[in-house]
Amino acid sequence: MNAQPGAGRRSDRPGDEALLNGSPGGASASRSRTSSQGSRSWQLRDQKSWKQLTDSLEDATRIGAPMTGLTLETIRSALSGHAAAFRRTTSYQPSGGPGDKIFPPTYDGGKYATEPRMIAGSKVDCVLLDSVQSQANRMEAALLEAHREKRINLPLVVARFDQEALLKKFTVTSLDAPHRVADAIFRDSRLDDVLFRHSEKGRLLDTAEVRNATGLFGLNPTALVFGLWDSTGPRGGMGAKFQRALVSEMVGLDAVAGVKTSSRIDPAAISAGVTIYEAENELGFTPLEAAAIKDRSGKPRLFDRGKSRQGKPGNPSKANHSNVTPSVDDETGGFTISEARQTTVLSLTCIRRLCFPLNGSPDSDPAANLAARTALAALGLAAATLSYSQMTDLRSRCQLFPVEAGPWQLLDEPGAEPKSFSLTPEEAIQLLNRAVEDAKRADLPWEGEILLQPSEELVELVRRSQELAAASGEGAD
Repeated sequence: MNAQPGAGRRSDRPGDEALLNGSPGGASASRSRTSSQGSRSWQLRDQKSWKQLTDSLEDATRIGAPMTGLTLETIRSALSGHAAAFRRTTSYQPSGGPGDKIFPPTYDGGKYATEPRMIAGSKVDCVLLDSVQSQANRMEAALLEAHREKRINLPLVVARFDQEALLKKFTVTSLDAPHRVADAIFRDSRLDDVLFRHSEKGRLLDTAEVRNATGLFGLNPTALVFGLWDSTGPRGGMGAKFQRALVSEMVGLDAVAGVKTSSRIDPAAISAGVTIYEAENELGFTPLEAAAIKDRSGKPRLFDRGKSRQGKPGNPSKANHSNVTPSVDDETGGFTISEARQTTVLSLTCIRRLCFPLNGSPDSDPAANLAARTALAALGLAAATLSYSQMTDLRSRCQLFPVEAGPWQLLDEPGAEPKSFSLTPEEAIQLLNRAVEDAKRADLPWEGEILLQPSEELVELVRRSQELAAASGEGAD
């Protein structure tokens, strides 16, 4: 299965709905489907459509010319007013060039996520290249890398699984845990010998809500940007919910399904005509009938433990030996597309709903609210900007290259032309660091790293799972 990083890892979070139902800022040619000698192709309807396309592309190029750099003052002003969102649309082509085949992620049953979408007034066949959840995972990974490189300083809850009994040592942080700071891994770990959710910092989740997000801002601010549902805590499904403020998705347009071929020539020329049996040896199989494990009737058991779907029980292919007959797969054979399009939206409306009362007050101060909201907006912009380079290599045989670097557009006044801004990774880091310092000066909390110790029961659960995976040949990744 050609799964994307983290696919399924965060499917139960609020705000997973994809926002890309069309082309929010770009322009696409009006298309019609034609058939010629049994093949399908997309063509421009007429010369008028072509002129509309070129004109719209020229208009998009002119937007914000000359383009200015995004500043903290612009973000504050947008949050203080009624601006809806910052948006960025980027067009990609396969690194192999237009027409090169790419392989999207597959889901349950080895299926691709395909659907028609309305784009520029026409129905276009699309395939999902990177989901909202997967894009969020990549963005959080970019933030974690910047934090570890000490380019930024983020509050981070960390559980270290470095116990001697574990086959594989690893660390889980609130930037890569499925439910972020509300994850069961942290719930079942201890802070100063107290279960995290019973500690002073852990109890902040119990009272977190849209009108009182101060504690969560200091403990795990990325949860307010990427969304959180505290479904593993003491309130279960009634736990705190925060919708995603930052949503990004990548789709392939004009998607045409392909086929995939497979075959294998055994270098040892092992024949499929040889029969192998179950055996109590290091390999688990033997071609010797006399050494085979017998069933109740005294017959040797055919070997059928391999993961390979090739061949019948007893065939050497069950142990990954012998030739594999050449075959054609028309279900997971990848796609060719006219372009890949990434749309990233940072909702200022969502951030503007959050309130940050200080010192236990039931009411929030406007200055503190603006400082916290500005820091969250800067955090979202930094996450999207820092992860930009990671969006080009999504998985095996799905490497893309941006045709153009789309600017950040501010959706402010209805009907008005969006203002466009440039933002480099270094500039995004500077904006974030300045915004965080302003938030601290406004007496808002901003924790450092909070190290948790996994409980003995959790460590034992991990240990047994690792040993079971090793014994069954499953990966422990």
